[in-house]
Amino acid sequence: MNQIPLVDLKAAHAEVAEELRAGFDRVLADTAFIGGAEVRAFEREYADFAGVGHCVGVANGTDALELALRASGVGVGDEVVLPANTFIATAGAVARIGARPVLVDCLPDTLLMDPRAALEAVGKATRAVVPVHLYGQCAATAELTAGLPAHVKVVEDAAQSQGATRDGRSLGNGGIAATSFYPGKNLGAYGDAGAVVTDDEERAELVRALANHGGVAKYRHDVAGFNSRLDGLQAVVLRAKLARLAEGNAARRAAAARYDALLGELAAAGRVTLPVTAPGNVHVWHLYVVRVAGADRDAVVGKLNAEGIGAGVHYPAPVHLTPAFGHLGHGRGDFPHAERAAGRMLSLPLFPQITAAQQQRVVDALSGALH
Repeated sequence: MNQIPLVDLKAAHAEVAEELRAGFDRVLADTAFIGGAEVRAFEREYADFAGVGHCVGVANGTDALELALRASGVGVGDEVVLPANTFIATAGAVARIGARPVLVDCLPDTLLMDPRAALEAVGKATRAVVPVHLYGQCAATAELTAGLPAHVKVVEDAAQSQGATRDGRSLGNGGIAATSFYPGKNLGAYGDAGAVVTDDEERAELVRALANHGGVAKYRHDVAGFNSRLDGLQAVVLRAKLARLAEGNAARRAAAARYDALLGELAAAGRVTLPVTAPGNVHVWHLYVVRVAGADRDAVVGKLNAEGIGAGVHYPAPVHLTPAFGHLGHGRGDFPHAERAAGRMLSLPLFPQITAAQQQRVVDALSGALH
């Protein structure tokens, strides 16, 4: 059976394979395995791409978010407001600091964090709010920033949104953002990797120190940190893919528009709800997430997978309904929009190299699974 993966990493590798061999040879010849010229070059190039002054490469996206929070003053016992509809790593980064996640619901249309609910959840112990730029589009960062007291920082979770903008504003511009280069991301490494981006030089230097055992020079440790560094081989991969990212994001937008058209009849019949892009957003479509109605979502996924269609679910349970965060004391019904979406959402295959014929096959299989 001809498989259509959720994301085609083989096709992505084929585009950069020769370039990577040359880059790996450079790193191996220089034995620059941790840090080095390739990492410094990538940090500069990604900062330029994101339109910010500073990029600090780190080991993974979860570390990036934890480091951005720590550099923004979040510590033990503080509260951090974040959406219930997100990958568990968002809450996990908060918990690793010893802070408490304070969850809020998502908007019913875009499934992004509800900014009004976030502002209402801010209390005396709040030190940060984390808007998650989910599925490839930006949450309402500017609205949050305008409504927050000065001591509460906005720390963006941009793990799924490399290249996205809202009202012309890039991620981390004027604040701080954390991103992930997990292999399946729009900009994916060949293993775990991440970065923090910001225009704030002081916070950038603190992130760099915290990620390097608390120091910027050998055996000089000014703060208590840990080890979270980007390696030279991953930087080679990221540099090669970064040069193609804008083109890849444009291809994703074209594929998303094609899905919108192909799914029009199912949407008109009320069988699926198409994804909604918030006004002012330039979406980069990390995921194309529909919501099914009148059918068992898990059974639909099973039927698609049996047809060789790599459908997935992002995410099957909101944070408050996972055992890991049961101690927060929430129950079913507390965040109804997130809960309703979690039972219906379905991610369809989407990657820059997907063809119109592949998308037609996906939609045909989805239509069959819903009837």
